[in-house]
Amino acid sequence: MGAVSRSRCRELALQLLYQAEFVGHREGEVARFWGHFYGRGKVPPYLADLVAGVAAHQQELDDLIKKHSEHWRLERMVAVDRNLLRLAVYELLYHPEIPAKVVINEAVELAKRYGTELSGAFVNGILDRIRLALGREVEPREQQKAPAD
Repeated sequence: MGAVSRSRCRELALQLLYQAEFVGHREGEVARFWGHFYGRGKVPPYLADLVAGVAAHQQELDDLIKKHSEHWRLERMVAVDRNLLRLAVYELLYHPEIPAKVVINEAVELAKRYGTELSGAFVNGILDRIRLALGREVEPREQQKAPAD
């Protein structure tokens, strides 16, 4: 299998995180998942990073989601939405090289595909509040150029 896009890694990470919610995070789970569905070969580094990062920082991610989820308790959210929010918040916090707009748009698309009919708007609203709280720009700022003499 050739290079795996970040978009595909996000989708696979969501599936793994959703599964882990019910069976727990287990050592080697990403490699087993990859091997089962894609045969031999190396697990894409970005996929491994997403799953390990969310697992390692889950309490921090959950606290931030709770803080910005008005009138919603984390445990009452749909499991897909909850895990998608964790995934996207991890990227917003730990992958500043990825524009916030990309992270949010991809999360919204996954929410529409895997969640309920309301998931896209729900995920978008919470992630936008978190983005603002973190001070992440939607578009990269244009660098100020010195006036030409």
